[in-house]
Amino acid sequence: MHNKPKDKFEIYLDEMIIKIQTCQEEKNLNSCSECELFLQCDLRDEYIKAVYNSMSKGDTGGFEF
Repeated sequence: MHNKPKDKFEIYLDEMIIKIQTCQEEKNLNSCSECELFLQCDLRDEYIKAVYNSMSKGDTGGFEF
């Protein structure tokens, strides 16, 4: 398999994964869904957008839940 360099969307997603995991560890949680701030969490919203942009490479714009 050819290892191509990560684009800016993949790099940002990697950064967001670390932030999400750090937050979960600090709160002793296994998942964001266990957190009382699950639906109001700006960090989680940013992470979801990073996942979406990583898949779409920013071509299709944002989305709402």
